[in-house]
Amino acid sequence: MQFFKILTGTLTLLWSLPLVAVPVDVDSDLDYCDAQVHKSLAQLGSDKDYTMMPRNISPDDSMWHCRKASPDEWCAGFWPGVLWYEYESTRDAAIKKEAERYTASLEFLSQRPAFDHDLGFLMFCSYGNAYRLTGDENYRRIILATADTLATLYNPKVGTILSWPRNIEMLGGHNTIMDNMINLEMLFWASKNGGSHRLYDIAVKHAETTMKHHFRPDGTCYHVAVYDQKSGKFIKGMTHQGYSDSSTWARGQAWAIYGYTTVYRETHNKKFLNFAKKVTEAYLCRLPDDYIPYWDFDDPAIPDTSRDASAAAVVASALLELQQYVDADTAARYREAATRMLASLASDKYRSGNRRPSFLDHSTGHRPAGSEIDYSIIYADYYYIEALLRLKKYNEHKNVLATL
Repeated sequence: MQFFKILTGTLTLLWSLPLVAVPVDVDSDLDYCDAQVHKSLAQLGSDKDYTMMPRNISPDDSMWHCRKASPDEWCAGFWPGVLWYEYESTRDAAIKKEAERYTASLEFLSQRPAFDHDLGFLMFCSYGNAYRLTGDENYRRIILATADTLATLYNPKVGTILSWPRNIEMLGGHNTIMDNMINLEMLFWASKNGGSHRLYDIAVKHAETTMKHHFRPDGTCYHVAVYDQKSGKFIKGMTHQGYSDSSTWARGQAWAIYGYTTVYRETHNKKFLNFAKKVTEAYLCRLPDDYIPYWDFDDPAIPDTSRDASAAAVVASALLELQQYVDADTAARYREAATRMLASLASDKYRSGNRRPSFLDHSTGHRPAGSEIDYSIIYADYYYIEALLRLKKYNEHKNVLATL
């Protein structure tokens, strides 16, 4: 249905046939998520430890492996976030109570120095959704404190937030990973909700510096950019979780799409919109037929290697926002791509179903380290339910307009 050509060193996606709508039964898919959440809560028990967060399920298991909420457990905010999205979908008071309890167990992270950049994942997926849905002033206060803590990792000589303080020596300098783009949303939000305008400035500068050094001419990204701590000079681009330094790690590209979409929303600066479109095209043009990427687009073992459902969920959610900011034809392409991703994720091939209480199977965490290969992983579930809710809101808005 599509073909490609190279123009002036950039990859341009051309569509040769009319778009074909892919049906996604959002209400049914959200009902499925509701059932899986209740299975998870039942599995976690009535006397659960609210500091133990579901992280993953191996392909040969049916039970959540939980990890203690801690500064170095970067996924601890996703399960509370899933519960808040579940509450948004169902307005079930019992789910809200569970979301509150799991969220509260993360408050200590706002009261200690930053371990690394993952504070956005930890605290905005949990407390951000909590405040959005409740307006509770305590949630706002905790987000503001966490944003100030995250800002302590910013190096003005470099122009980015340090991702892994513990890996400076190993990686050869001030390191910034593509995942860090997702944490900027908390800084933007804080600057508008009682925090310093400096948080906004840090987020913008981080996005600009990353745009300058973290990408190849075709719009694909490195996982890690390394800079000299003192001079700020860019040293190298490399991978940590991808196949090689020159390959395109699928989830890294997904973070880029999601991150630059958010930056455009918060700044309204067209350079960020144009860049979001560029990195999106670099991703879409390399997808297999079912729109679920292999874990790295350049793994020579393709097709005999693992997929990454989590990357698909992240991109589906991002595209359903990005389509609001572009021209009608591009918006239609992005919606079609997002619905194709969601349709595949809703299929028996990718659903966890009766095998386990997660939403999705077939995500890949850190393949080079042999970690979480072909697993169910909590952040895949988080972005999946977020994408479904975004599609539901889009459909409802579209239907309202149609009746006017």
